[in-house]
Amino acid sequence: MTTALDLDPVREAALIAGQNDAFRRSILDNNPVAEAPQGQFVMTRGVAALGPDAQLDLIRRVAAFDGFDADSDPQGWHEMGVIEFDGTTVWFKLDLYDVDYTYGSPEPSDPAQTRRVLTLLLPSEY
Repeated sequence: MTTALDLDPVREAALIAGQNDAFRRSILDNNPVAEAPQGQFVMTRGVAALGPDAQLDLIRRVAAFDGFDADSDPQGWHEMGVIEFDGTTVWFKLDLYDVDYTYGSPEPSDPAQTRRVLTLLLPSEY
């Protein structure tokens, strides 16, 4: 098994980005693909207050998001994005935790040691 220590930073970033993309796409799937990493999806009170139709539209946009660039994604991990929704800016952020959701993951590129938390939030709630 290849560990993060065996990967150069560019390959590791590409691996993490692919895992983050798979996780984001899986949040809409009732039967997530086996390859999708494990994790949780949460939203803040501000996003919840937008209502169920807005929430569903935002979740779809997060799952389909592909607007990553060097300015918004300096590590290349596809861990944060900005969505404009009916005049409201909404962020999503992926954090990588250990399997107990207590600390940061010891090996972010290893799905067996990493759990993702995707948070949908308003900038004012950061």
